[in-house]
Amino acid sequence: MQAALLGVTLGAPAALADDLKIAVAGPMTGQLANIGDQFKQGAQAAAAAINEKGGIKGRQIKLVIEDDVCDPKQAVSIANRIVAEGIKFVDGHACSGSSIPASAVYAEAGVLMMTPASSNPDLTEAATKKGWSTIMRLYTRDDGQGEFVGPWIAEKYKGKRVVILHDKGAYGKGLADAVKGKMNESGLKEVLYEGINAGDKDYSALITKLKDAKADFVYFGGYHPEAGLILRQAADQNVKFQLMMGDSIASPEFWAVAGKTGEGVMFTFPANPQARPEAKAAVEKIKASGFTPDGFTLFSYAVVEAIAQGVERAGSDDAVKVAAALKDGKPVNTVVGAVVFDEKGDIKDAKYDINVWHDGAYTAMKP
Repeated sequence: MQAALLGVTLGAPAALADDLKIAVAGPMTGQLANIGDQFKQGAQAAAAAINEKGGIKGRQIKLVIEDDVCDPKQAVSIANRIVAEGIKFVDGHACSGSSIPASAVYAEAGVLMMTPASSNPDLTEAATKKGWSTIMRLYTRDDGQGEFVGPWIAEKYKGKRVVILHDKGAYGKGLADAVKGKMNESGLKEVLYEGINAGDKDYSALITKLKDAKADFVYFGGYHPEAGLILRQAADQNVKFQLMMGDSIASPEFWAVAGKTGEGVMFTFPANPQARPEAKAAVEKIKASGFTPDGFTLFSYAVVEAIAQGVERAGSDDAVKVAAALKDGKPVNTVVGAVVFDEKGDIKDAKYDINVWHDGAYTAMKP
């Protein structure tokens, strides 16, 4: 797919040799294009804000938008193209199943990849074991979500019939397994553990299994297209249960698919970034453009901010030096708050909310 080069400032000239190029890689088309749009909107807003203040020591940020459709093969393909074009920094990818294979391409070329969404721990764990220093994550990890919500489920639904579902993907299965493990450690055992096929349109056999299992609570590691269909088809069969998911449904697209069957669905997400004082100006500007910065928008914004600060801190655009500078233990100031990266390239001390969908919008549950 053709890459799009964005000047991000009104009337900006074509990219110059001394411009700092950042590739924004995610699903710009396909079923998860809403996530790609969040990436793009966040990165564009961040680049514009930085460029308006003079850029990075006079260098303007230019974004190159790449579409991986959340497909592993396409992710590797565009990673190779990004490397071939001499781009040293990547804001992406989104799906863990794309980020993990693409990371090998970036690591070999010494490109800094910082994902604002991929949560499978293997991304940074494997990179660390292999000595890849330029693979980073400005987002939370599945094991962190599991530690947060697994014990909560065990306490809240003690004595209830709990089902764990996943979509067999790196993100969905990884998250479901993390939650299942901590829930089991806290004393609650599921009555059914089941993988589904992402992209299916008929989940009637699954609904029958949920009915036979007399499910009270279902935790699903997956994405909004499948979740919405499962809810609608369960409602058609008058099968009722409480659904909970991970961060993938922090988007109006979930409600667009699920409709009223999405009422009361719960999900975990990093503590509301839009409510942070650091995000106020950015949120206002993004909303003024006609876009609501839900989901991963502000995390993508924060990745661009982090890369910019890393270049300034390192005094160089050498990606290896920038990664080292970002891992020096000092806070990096972003719209999602001050973050500190550990030696693996993950952020420390991530905080979470449990959110609930109601009438087409979601809000954090009160403690």
